[in-house]
Amino acid sequence: MKNAINWFEIPAIDIDRAKLFYETIFGFEMFDLDIGDGLQMALFPAESGTVGGALIQKEKLYRPSEKFGSLLYLNANPDLGEVLDKVEKAGGKISTPKRLITEDNGYMAVIIDSEGNRIALHSNQ
Repeated sequence: MKNAINWFEIPAIDIDRAKLFYETIFGFEMFDLDIGDGLQMALFPAESGTVGGALIQKEKLYRPSEKFGSLLYLNANPDLGEVLDKVEKAGGKISTPKRLITEDNGYMAVIIDSEGNRIALHSNQ
């Protein structure tokens, strides 16, 4: 097994708002994908052969959750604090502030994104 995660999907109520949130806090560009049947996606940037994922909007199948569901750890390297500084301005909130996991495992925090999803962030610093 190469990766523990092969793909992830983060539910969105408003895909454009969610895309803007993640583009703002991480400073990257996401790519739209409409695969039909009312299913809309915005893809996170990923190099070929690495783990990828998307924001996804389809009302009957995907619903954001602030307290339940999967907890994804997104890469906030090199310093989690720089990403956290942008969360509230981008329409999210900080649920668990930056804290040390261990010296070997780095730092983590938990945020609530613009759609109401609970998302973890991880960095070495």
